[in-house]
Amino acid sequence: MSHACDQEVPYRGPAFFSMGFRPFFLSAALFAGIAVPLWVLMFSGVETLTVHYPPRLWHIHEMVFGFLPAVIMGFMLTAVPNWTDRPPVRGIELFGLWSLWLAGRLVIATPWIDASLAAVGDSVFLVAAAGLIWREIAMARSWRHAPMGVLVSLYAMANIAFHVLTLEGRSADLPPRMALAVILVLLTVIGGRIIPNFTEEFFEMRNRSERPAPFSRYDGLAILLVVLSGLAWTGAPYEKATGWLFVLAGLVNAGRLARWRGWLTWPEPLVLVLHVGYGWVAVALLLMGGSVLGIGVPPADALHALTAGAVGVMTLGVMTRASLGHTGRPRHAGPLTVGIYLMAFLGALIRVFGPAAGLASPLAMGLAAASWSGAYLLFAVLYGPFLLQPSVDD
Repeated sequence: MSHACDQEVPYRGPAFFSMGFRPFFLSAALFAGIAVPLWVLMFSGVETLTVHYPPRLWHIHEMVFGFLPAVIMGFMLTAVPNWTDRPPVRGIELFGLWSLWLAGRLVIATPWIDASLAAVGDSVFLVAAAGLIWREIAMARSWRHAPMGVLVSLYAMANIAFHVLTLEGRSADLPPRMALAVILVLLTVIGGRIIPNFTEEFFEMRNRSERPAPFSRYDGLAILLVVLSGLAWTGAPYEKATGWLFVLAGLVNAGRLARWRGWLTWPEPLVLVLHVGYGWVAVALLLMGGSVLGIGVPPADALHALTAGAVGVMTLGVMTRASLGHTGRPRHAGPLTVGIYLMAFLGALIRVFGPAAGLASPLAMGLAAASWSGAYLLFAVLYGPFLLQPSVDD
């Protein structure tokens, strides 16, 4: 079958806006590399950055509703043509969407702009992103991908709720939980799709007989438990039942990961890193459940197993693979790319377990931030030229 994206008029604009992963992956990496060290300086009292929200709320908002949506849209805009058999969003339309994301980061960091206007300016990006995903799904009648539209829409609603609650002087803890619950579901659904596929591709290329377990009711149970635990955490974060749901979801997803036989992919870090990232998903679920039940690390440290660990490692795995494959380069992780993975993993490890191991909290936070954000800066330096230049097979 011929694909619509194979029949389209050749793109003649700037390479940077030829595919969604290019501007969004590079921008997300640069933003993570700058915003996290800034937060550490603000936390330590060295830097007094004046923004619309107090330092803690600014850090939460900009990582959950600034950095993460850029990574999500970089992935989705690259995957949508495969889902819908439609041409990719590119050129002026992609530039406009990216500009909305950038404008959101600028208005939140500009205190002299009216707070309500800044909130509207920041909210527009995710609303537009959700509308674009729904448009592509509807135009292609690809309704089996409607859950992706639902999840991005929920993400946009959570961002709006964050601004409304904060401007009213009320607690804004619920919207980030709602957004991170969406992230958990996305990691579970998308990870469960791409990791076995890439693993099977690796086995075939190496002429190995092993195969990851095909999708089954077990996978459906793993996803369902993540959905249920995410819903429970959003609405009742301190209930014991929420903690036990997290623990059960963590155990089942650890079993799901084992069924993919990822330890056999060690010769290719580009595949192995995705298994490691999904391992962080299972660890995050277990630690978040334990923190609700009063066992293990404190809630903030457990939460960073999700944000710094699962999100940090899996996104870099996806970003490096997409940046290589979609620019016509060999899908292989060289030494510097492995360095990116190790820095992200080490940063997450220190942030989650450093305080429990006896490191002073400021020291643990500083070391973790340097390693984790350094991984994204190294990605920007190493992969930035690939993303800015035309593909080698053009």
